[in-house]
Amino acid sequence: MASVQKYKLKDGKERWMYVIENGTNPISGKRERIVKRGFLKEKEAIKAARDMEYEMEKWNLDLKNKITFRELTEEWFKHYRSMGVKKATIRIREYESNKLLTYFSDKKVKDITQVLYQRFLNEMNNELNINTLSGINGTAKMIFKYARELGIIHNDPTEFAKLPKKIKTVEEIENENVQDVYFEKHELKEFLDSALEYGKKDDYFIFNMLAWTGMRLGELLALKWSDIDLENRTISITKTLYNPNNNILSQELTPPKTNGSVRTIDIEPELIELLKSHRLLQKQVKLALGAEYNDFDFVATKLKPPNSGHPYHSKLVNVRMQVILKHTKIKKHLTPHSFRHTHTSLLAEVDVPLELIMERLGHESDKTTTKVYLHVTKDRKKEASEKFGNLMRRL
Repeated sequence: MASVQKYKLKDGKERWMYVIENGTNPISGKRERIVKRGFLKEKEAIKAARDMEYEMEKWNLDLKNKITFRELTEEWFKHYRSMGVKKATIRIREYESNKLLTYFSDKKVKDITQVLYQRFLNEMNNELNINTLSGINGTAKMIFKYARELGIIHNDPTEFAKLPKKIKTVEEIENENVQDVYFEKHELKEFLDSALEYGKKDDYFIFNMLAWTGMRLGELLALKWSDIDLENRTISITKTLYNPNNNILSQELTPPKTNGSVRTIDIEPELIELLKSHRLLQKQVKLALGAEYNDFDFVATKLKPPNSGHPYHSKLVNVRMQVILKHTKIKKHLTPHSFRHTHTSLLAEVDVPLELIMERLGHESDKTTTKVYLHVTKDRKKEASEKFGNLMRRL
């Protein structure tokens, strides 16, 4: 709405002006105010304000009718980045929004209906897994909510959309095996023995650290000696290494995945001895290389030049793991993340409750972790039932 006001010039003469609050621009996301001065009479200012409001209403309506999904997404991203979101999350949102853009890019926002959006989800269900599709749907909800806040649309096409469920075939259910995501005890021993025999100098150390602690790989690569208390046998996990380009020189330390990921874990004497041996090796390398070694206090570092002293990037660790796996009889598709699930299975085997395992791993929920836990504890429950049966038979 316009307001009309009287004001004075420097020479004392009076004039009239109007001020129109134009709300938020759907394209820029900024609040707009239109001011026009210099009217001799109040009624002139009122008439001019009404004329301007009429033209603005036509212009705003035209803009809302023309804005495309691509334009809306670009503006939403500016707003989203300004909220201080982690770079790793931004990267995920970019991937998800690009999937949306392949389908809706040049469509006018006003023309994207619930039916059209549901059709998009149904089609994407044929090529994406449910977790990826759920993430894309979450990003779409944020974008269309932003459109509603700007007054571009009144109805959100994602509001009543439903994620389609994939119906598994009998063959898929029969072939589904949770054991394929982690090492069995004998497989873990075989892998670590192979890492010692066939791996590089520090492979045995890196993979033992993952196996004994259940840390995420990014958390291990971000670990500094100042995070380790050898006397009290604890490791403080307060950060993770972000390196989307797999470039040793362009890595960045960021906060962990969630608030629950910040934690302190207890470690065993065997790992303490392994840490001491690795620190001694690192000191020998530093002494030999002198100024050529880049000492940033990291634990899991590149030992040989160039770039010695810099932490490894995750892709390189995975490559080295695959090389070691080829020297074993293990046929599963395992990655560094498999050590977290292995950690879960071993803790479950010695009857550690799921909530304590989750706390040690640093997350509130994880479907795969829960599956691994339930799979391992199922056999323990059978054992308990058998023991109870034997007890009853002796009555």
